[in-house]
Amino acid sequence: MKQASAMTTLSVSSIKRMMAAGTFPKPVRLGESRIAFVDAEIHAWVRARIAERD
Repeated sequence: MKQASAMTTLSVSSIKRMMAAGTFPKPVRLGESRIAFVDAEIHAWVRARIAERD
C-alpha cells in the first residue's frame, strides 16, 4: 500500500476509498494481512488519468 501511495502520490486513505469505490486497481491478496498491487496496473491507471486531462 505504501508503494502504491508513493507511485501515485495519493494518500493510503485515498487509495482505500478509491478501492472501495472500485476506481483503483484491485490488489492481489498475498496472505491474511498482506496485499500487493501489480505495477503495470498502477502505471496504466496513472496513464489513464493523464489521458483524461486532455
